[in-house]
Amino acid sequence: MGLVPVSIDSVLRELERLYDPPRSFLDWQTPLDLAVATLLSAQCTDVRTNIVTKELFHRCRTAEDYVTMPRSELERIIHSCGTFRVKAKHIQELCAFLLECHGGQVPQTMQELTALPGIGRKTAAIILYAAFGKNEGVAVDTHVMRLARRLGLTAETNPDRIAGDLERQVPRAQWGRLNTLFISHGRAVCTARKPACHRCIFARTCPSSSILDTQKSV
Repeated sequence: MGLVPVSIDSVLRELERLYDPPRSFLDWQTPLDLAVATLLSAQCTDVRTNIVTKELFHRCRTAEDYVTMPRSELERIIHSCGTFRVKAKHIQELCAFLLECHGGQVPQTMQELTALPGIGRKTAAIILYAAFGKNEGVAVDTHVMRLARRLGLTAETNPDRIAGDLERQVPRAQWGRLNTLFISHGRAVCTARKPACHRCIFARTCPSSSILDTQKSV
């Protein structure tokens, strides 16, 4: 008997049963906080980002605060997030743009967000969902990419194309929720190096499951 294709509806249903993640794993209070934290989280863990932003958000509450802070001081605070010089530059350019074009406020459309310095489609989708409750796209990070490919939901390797595949399969109302659900499962079970297939709810339907590989070899 052939393997029954994994249904995205069943995947989301099972993940909803297992996890109840927040809208974002980053700590934030304002949309600006979230935008800055998301920029800092690139190539950095959420845990480390949240440690760094604890001091940063205490010092900087507005876009103007970021712009007027000496670049060297901003770099010192965010140093442990990695690529700190580039991130500091992007943060100050972002905040300068917000002051010039949006009155210091974070805009609420995909088009306006992706026009901001340092903000790509993934970051914009996260901000729109977490801060404003808008489902404007699926945010494809490493966890979403890994799970989507392993579950056979996409064969693409480009994040934008993966997002497109998932958006065609998933109801729009679940686009934002998908990201944090996949992250939850990616961290707990379907890890990058040693996925715990023996503990996975999809062990007998996932085309990448080591459980199925073992059964085939018997």
